[in-house]
Amino acid sequence: MSQNSNNARQNALDYHEHPIPGKTATALTKPTATAHDLALAYSPGVAEPVRAIAADPADAYRYTNKGNLVGVISDGSAILGLGNLGALASKPVMEGKALLFKKFANIDAVDLEIGTQDPAEFIETVRRLGPSFGGINLEDISAPRCFEIERALIESMDIPVFHDDQHGTAIIIAAALTNALRLQGKSLDDIRLVLVGAGAAGTATLNLLSDMGLNRARLRVVDRVGVLHTELDDLPSHHADVAAETDDRTLEDALKGADVFIGLSAPNLLTPDMLMSMNERPIVFALANPDPEIRPELAHSVRDDLIMATGRSDYPNQVNNVLAFPFIFRGTLDCRASRITPAMKIACVEALAALAREPVPASVLSAYGAADLSFGPEYILPKPFDPRLIERLPPAVAAAAAADGVARMPYRPYPNATGA
Repeated sequence: MSQNSNNARQNALDYHEHPIPGKTATALTKPTATAHDLALAYSPGVAEPVRAIAADPADAYRYTNKGNLVGVISDGSAILGLGNLGALASKPVMEGKALLFKKFANIDAVDLEIGTQDPAEFIETVRRLGPSFGGINLEDISAPRCFEIERALIESMDIPVFHDDQHGTAIIIAAALTNALRLQGKSLDDIRLVLVGAGAAGTATLNLLSDMGLNRARLRVVDRVGVLHTELDDLPSHHADVAAETDDRTLEDALKGADVFIGLSAPNLLTPDMLMSMNERPIVFALANPDPEIRPELAHSVRDDLIMATGRSDYPNQVNNVLAFPFIFRGTLDCRASRITPAMKIACVEALAALAREPVPASVLSAYGAADLSFGPEYILPKPFDPRLIERLPPAVAAAAAADGVARMPYRPYPNATGA
């Protein structure tokens, strides 16, 4: 291991250990300076909101933190790019997610690591925790179990349940693709799209793009077995749904004449020859982390008509879930939506894409040390520290919730929603 790698590792460990272990803590929101304060906070005063909530459960949103509290929940079966390391090892990631909720949308979040990887046990545990929270963010759960878990929880709970590895990723990819297609003069309903990696994020991405008008007849999906095609037997349901009637069998076959490559797979799968075989003005989203399916330097040396995105912060056009999940939850909580619908996801996509086409505020340029950022091949998504995200995305999501009939109250922005 290099000296730089040793330093990076130690810096990360020190960050998590000092000055106190972990990344989150409890903050008090009411005065506690006098005996009278404590009598209101606990006995006997606390009996009054208890009686009110027993008479009308909706009063939990008036008298407790339920309406601004999200459970960030994992079983540790698919931690980042590290794999199945178990519930306890996932805790730093879940704490980190809670930190991002608070920082970007002033949402309080509690990380919960569930000590089972049996889907039925996990579902029942989370369902029983439901009264505590205004929403559930599932995280780092492997496919295909994650589909069963999310579906069952959505059906059995009256609060929004959102698996960010699926839908957060899909929203950012869809927003980036919306703008890349605009720049390349192409349309979603007419492109040939190749997706590599039909796991949680890939499946959700295809479902969202289909809702937005993707022509599935022109889609090719590649997984470990090669191109998913209708002559393959015993495909899991999420693979069978995207199997094509085609003679293509390899990634090389599928990419000939393709307009878009979306990689959610492994490093260095996309070769220069494959890239050269794509259609004019190609779009390449190489999102494997930390090493993409093709390095941007190599890709741009092969094609000068390319628009490219990665999952990395050290290249332009980072596909970063923090652009979506705090804000879609903020809008959802602020209209007390019972679930997150496809239309709410699309509203988030459209608001994100539109924001990237606007002039960038000076505060954002300063935060990123940039002299200029403007809509174009190297700027197709807003930056996470753009203060307009909290202004634009939540009301767009809430408006879609109201149109879909899942909002239980008019949208009302949360105080100081810009967070910590």
